[in-house]
Amino acid sequence: MADDFHRPAFFGGREFAAFAGGEDPAAVMRVAHDSARMLLARVQSSDDPEVVDRLISYADEHGIDALAELWARSPARSLPGALWRIYLVRAMIRQDPDGVALLFQRGAEMIGTIDPIVAGAPNPAGPKDVTELVDLILRGVFEGDFAIALERAAAFCRVEAAGASSVADDQDAANPERASELTTRALRLSTTADELAWCSRMSRAGTLD
Repeated sequence: MADDFHRPAFFGGREFAAFAGGEDPAAVMRVAHDSARMLLARVQSSDDPEVVDRLISYADEHGIDALAELWARSPARSLPGALWRIYLVRAMIRQDPDGVALLFQRGAEMIGTIDPIVAGAPNPAGPKDVTELVDLILRGVFEGDFAIALERAAAFCRVEAAGASSVADDQDAANPERASELTTRALRLSTTADELAWCSRMSRAGTLD
C-alpha cells in the first residue's frame, strides 16, 4: 500500500466547482463524508510512516482554506466536522503559540478539573509544548484511538477557554475591547470542546460518520 500512496487523498476544489451557482447540499455533504472516511481508511491501511506526517502538516503547505472547502460546512457531530475542528485548533495554536500557551497555563491554574491531564500538556506548558501537543493529538486521530484523540482535543479546548475567560476578567476594566475578544474566544472554544466531546462519544458508540 505504501508504494502507491504518495500524498494524502484530498480533493483539489474541482469537485465543488461543479456546484457553483446552485450547490446541492446533499452532494456537498456526501463529498465531505466520503473524503473523511477515505482519508482515515487509507492512512490506517498504509505502512508508510511518512503518511501521517504529511497529513499533520497538510494545512501548513496548502492552507487551512483547502480543508475548509472540504469539511467546514459539515455538521459539528460528524466525522468531517470533527476533523475540521481539530485542524482549526491546530491552526489557532500555530498562528499564536505564545498567546495560546499563556491562556492554556492560566486555564490549567483556574479550571479545577482533570482536563489539563487529559489534554496531556506538561506543567508549565510553553509555546513549543502546546504546538507539539496538538500535533500529537492529530497524530492520534490517524494512528491511535480516535475517541481518545477527540477527548484530548476537547480537554485542551476547555482549558484554553478557561484561560481566555480568566484573562478577559483581568482586562475588563483596563481594556474592555480585548476583554470582549477573549470572552468571545472562550465561548467559541467551549462550544468546540462540547462538539468534540460529543463526537468522541459517538466514535465510541460506532455512530460517528
